[in-house]
Amino acid sequence: MPRTTLTISSKNYSSWSLRGWLMAKLAGIKFAEVVVEPNDADARAEILLLSPSILVPCLTYAELKVWDTLAIGEFLNEVAPKAGLLPKDKAKRAHCRSVCGEMHSGFVSLRQALPMNIRAEFPGFKIWSKAQADIERILVIWRECLSAYGGPFLFGEVSMADAMYAPVVSRFRTYDVKLDGPAKAYADRIWDLPAMREWREAALAEKEEIEELEVEF
Repeated sequence: MPRTTLTISSKNYSSWSLRGWLMAKLAGIKFAEVVVEPNDADARAEILLLSPSILVPCLTYAELKVWDTLAIGEFLNEVAPKAGLLPKDKAKRAHCRSVCGEMHSGFVSLRQALPMNIRAEFPGFKIWSKAQADIERILVIWRECLSAYGGPFLFGEVSMADAMYAPVVSRFRTYDVKLDGPAKAYADRIWDLPAMREWREAALAEKEEIEELEVEF
C-alpha cells in the first residue's frame, strides 16, 4: 500500500505547515514527513508572505495529492470521520467551517506584524493597531465558540478549527500578547496538546534561521 506523506516546511516559522501537520495528527493517520528546507526559494516565499499561493503543506494519501490546509482538513474528515475534525451537527459544522475560513483568508495584518517564530520571545512587543484589531477579532471568535459549545475546545471536542488557530497561540506567546479568562485557558490548552509539544520540540531543535523573521522590529 502506498505510504502517506505530508510535505511541510520549517516547524519554527511555517504556520501553514503546523496547521496541516496538526490536522493529520488529530485525524490519527500514520504519515511520514517530507521536509522542504526553509532556504528553498518557494518555501521561503510562502513563509515571508511573498507567494500568491500556499502549496505547503501537501498531503499525499493513496497516491492522491491534497494541498491547501482547508482542503487537507476536509479530506482528512472524509477518510477519518471518527476523529471529528468537523462536528457532526450541521449547524455546528457550518460554524466551524466559517471560523476556519476566516482564519484561512483573513488576519493579514496579524500575519505581517507577528510572524510565527516559536524559538523567539519578544516581551513587551509593540503591536500595530491593525494587528491589534485582528487579535480582538480572534478573541471574539474564541469567546463566542467557547461560550456556545462549552469548551474545552472551540467546538467542544478538538477539531479542525483548533488546528487552524494553533499558530495564533504560538504567536501570542512569542509576542507577549496578554490573555485572560477563557481565552487564556483555551490558549494554554492548545499549547499543552501532546502534538503541539512534539511540534514545538522539533521547532526548538531547528538550526536554520530566516534573518527577516529574527529582527526585533
